[in-house]
Amino acid sequence: MRERASTPMPTATGSAATGPAATGPAATGSAATGSAATGPAATGPAATGPADRAADPALQTGSAAVTDGARQPSRRRFRWRVVDIVVASVLGVAAGLVFTLWDLGYSPISVGLGLVLPGSQSLVGGVWLFAGVLVGVVVRKPGAALYGEVVAASVEALVGNEWGGWLTLVSGLVQGLGAEIVLALFLYRVYRAPVVVLAGAAAGLALGINDSVLWYPAYALAFKVVYIVCAIISGGVIAGGGSWLLVRALARTGVLSAFAAGREARRRPQRPSRS
Repeated sequence: MRERASTPMPTATGSAATGPAATGPAATGSAATGSAATGPAATGPAATGPADRAADPALQTGSAAVTDGARQPSRRRFRWRVVDIVVASVLGVAAGLVFTLWDLGYSPISVGLGLVLPGSQSLVGGVWLFAGVLVGVVVRKPGAALYGEVVAASVEALVGNEWGGWLTLVSGLVQGLGAEIVLALFLYRVYRAPVVVLAGAAAGLALGINDSVLWYPAYALAFKVVYIVCAIISGGVIAGGGSWLLVRALARTGVLSAFAAGREARRRPQRPSRS
C-alpha cells in the first residue's frame, strides 16, 4: 500500500494529458475564444462608452472633428469670394454714378413735393437706398448691403454734390446699416420679396432719422414724422421692390450664374408660352 501510494501517477503521458479534457471543447471551446473574448462585451458599446470617451483624448478629438466638419459648409457659405468682392464693387460704383445723376434731378422734384405736403420730399429718397439692398441680395454675405451702400456713397462723394463729402459718407453708412440689419435678422438665408422690401424700408427709416437729425433739426415734429414715414415708403418701394425686380431681370440674362440669385432663377419653372 505504501509502495503503491508513493508510485507517481501517469499524469504527464496518460489519457488525462492527451484525452478529451486537453483537446476537447474545454480547451478550445467558447470559454477560451468564445463570446467572452470577442463578443459584444469586448467590442460593443461598453468598450467605447461615455466614460471611455471622456477619458480617451483620441475619441474626444474625433468627435470634435466631426462637429467641425459639419460646421464647415456654413462657414464657407458666409465667406467672401473674389467674385463676391468684384461684383459688389462693380455694382456699388455703378449705383454711385446713378446717385450722382439723381443729385441733379432731386432738388426740383423735392421742392414740388414739399409744397404739396411738407416732409413728403423723402418720397423720392429711395433712389439713394437701392445700392445696399441690391448688393445684399446678389452677394448674400454678411456686410454686403453695408459695403454696397458705402461704395456708392464714396463714388458720389468723390464726384461731388451739394451736401458735402463727409455727410454723404455718413448717410451711406447709416442707410446701408439699416438694410444690413434686416438681412442679418433673417440670418442671410431668406431673400424673398417681402424680406427685400423690408430691408429697403429699414434703409428708408435710417435715411429719415439721419436727415431729421443732420438736416432738419429745427423743423416741427409733424414735418419730421411725415418725412420719416415717406422715407420708409420710398425705401420699401424703390429700394426694396426695385432691387428685387432688378435682380430677377439680371438673373435671367445669366450674368449672376456664379451667385445663388442666378441659380434660383434657373431653377424657377418657366410659364408655358401661349401660341
